Amino acid sequence: MTTPYVLTVDAGLKDLRAADHLLLELAAELALPEGTFGCTHLLRGDRPRVALSLTTSVKGCRERLIAEGYEVKGGAPDAVGRAVLYPGAAHLTGTLTVGELLSRSAIDAVTVLGAAGTPDPATPLVTRDHVRPQWQQGRLVLTAMPAAGGRLTPFEVPDPTPCCADH
Repeated sequence: MTTPYVLTVDAGLKDLRAADHLLLELAAELALPEGTFGCTHLLRGDRPRVALSLTTSVKGCRERLIAEGYEVKGGAPDAVGRAVLYPGAAHLTGTLTVGELLSRSAIDAVTVLGAAGTPDPATPLVTRDHVRPQWQQGRLVLTAMPAAGGRLTPFEVPDPTPCCADH
C-alpha cells in the first residue's frame, strides 16, 4: 500500500456548494477509497476562492487532475479545512445521538454554540444529511447549535439562502 499524501486542487471556485459538488465528483471519478479525507479551504488575497484538499494514495491522481486542467499542488493550503469527505461521513444521516456520530465517523468532538463543555453523548443530533466538521488544532470538530426539543443540529445548513436573495 502506498502512503497517503495531500494534494491541493484549485479549480477557481467561488462558493462552497460548488466546491462540495466537485469534491464528491472527483472522489467518484478517481475511485478514492472510503478513508479519504477531502476538505474545502477558503483562500483569501487578490483572488478569493475555495480550494480543495484530498488525502490520497491513488497512483497517478495528481497527474490525472493536472490533465483535467486543475491547478494542483502538494500539501494542504492551511490546517483548518472543512471536511466533506472523511471516514464515516456516508453513515451520518437522519437523527443520531452525539455518541453515535462520534463512534461512526472520524469526527473527534462536537461543540455547541453558546454552551460550555461538550454535549451529553445521548443528545440527539438531527444531521439533515449534511455534516461538515472542521479541522481545529489537528482534531476534526463538528460545531452544532441547539434545536427544538433538546436536540442539536449541525451549524452549517445544507441549503443556505444566498445573501441578498430577496433583492
